[in-house]
Amino acid sequence: MFGKEDFKLTRRGALAGAAGVATMTGGLASSATRGPLIVNTLGGLDNPNLALGRPSGSPADTASPDVDARAVADARASGLTAVNITLGYVAGPDDPFDYTVRTIGVWDRILRDHPDALVKVDRAVDITRAHADGQVGVIYGFQNAVQIGTDLNRIDTFGDLGVGVIQLTYNPANPLGDGSMAPRNRGLTPFGRAAVERLNARRIMVDLSHSGETTCLDAIAASKAPISINHTGCRALTDLPRNKTDAELRGVARKGGFVGVYFMPFLTLDVHAKAEDVVAHIEHAVNVCGEDHVGIGTDGDVTGIDDLAAYQAHLAQEVADRAKAGIGAKGERADTYPFVVDLRGPDQFHKLARLLAARGHSTGRIEKILGLNFVAFAREVWGA
Repeated sequence: MFGKEDFKLTRRGALAGAAGVATMTGGLASSATRGPLIVNTLGGLDNPNLALGRPSGSPADTASPDVDARAVADARASGLTAVNITLGYVAGPDDPFDYTVRTIGVWDRILRDHPDALVKVDRAVDITRAHADGQVGVIYGFQNAVQIGTDLNRIDTFGDLGVGVIQLTYNPANPLGDGSMAPRNRGLTPFGRAAVERLNARRIMVDLSHSGETTCLDAIAASKAPISINHTGCRALTDLPRNKTDAELRGVARKGGFVGVYFMPFLTLDVHAKAEDVVAHIEHAVNVCGEDHVGIGTDGDVTGIDDLAAYQAHLAQEVADRAKAGIGAKGERADTYPFVVDLRGPDQFHKLARLLAARGHSTGRIEKILGLNFVAFAREVWGA
């Protein structure tokens, strides 16, 4: 157990609990033997050590994931139940649609190569089944929507290929709206509004991570379905563009949506973000959104970097490449790790749970944050 504080279940909390029990083989007994259901609403299954010493490629490459036996074993050892991985076009010289279809094929092959460990997630029940079976569910997600082009029918194509999450923008502006680093902070475009409507109709999650504030608020208002910000921090605590204002956070919660807090450098203005910063941002998000709407979207892998000194040179090149490509964000620096230095590796989720328990949060609240809130949200958007 994580803590002793009692809490009163809200309606959303009851739905989350039901999602974690009723659809799971073995019910509570399975939960007890497997540990808490954990969903990383934006993360990876790569072994980042494999990239060290290798010539740098595209700063937004998703077509060559470093998924090896260690990365899969670490994910399972961590207790991870499901992860929203980034596939498809984010930035670069390739044709966005062709590149995206190719990367979907890459991940289809990865799942075929690891049938005992990894399973595709199409609906909420796939997450709870993965938990019961000791597998890691893989959610197909985009971090940009430019691959739609000007053809809304492509949303249906991506849905047919198993994509469950589409983020409207990355850091720059695109035809749907402005990203967090777009200087004009324009709102959702007419095409963006049409895309949100089609995503709702197709029951694909609309993710507002990386969006500019006005685009985010417009999309919240436009969406007929609950909406998400799968990986962000709180701008009230750290004033950086990648973090969301209280108005954005509150708007998502009032719509019945979901907010995932990341393990990223944007949580602090200090050199390296620490576990205490993650806890502080989670607590602020809970205070603004309520405990039924907050989770974790680390924006990182489970496997940790083995040699931080060797990684430093790689990081400097990565930051430079992202800046050159025009996709970097304020707060990215060559001397700042893109992860939380004391919250990484296979123990990261359980360590976070222990830290939250030490702050007095109840077991029920912690289990919601770790994964049950996202499952409840997924049931509303994707269906059971």
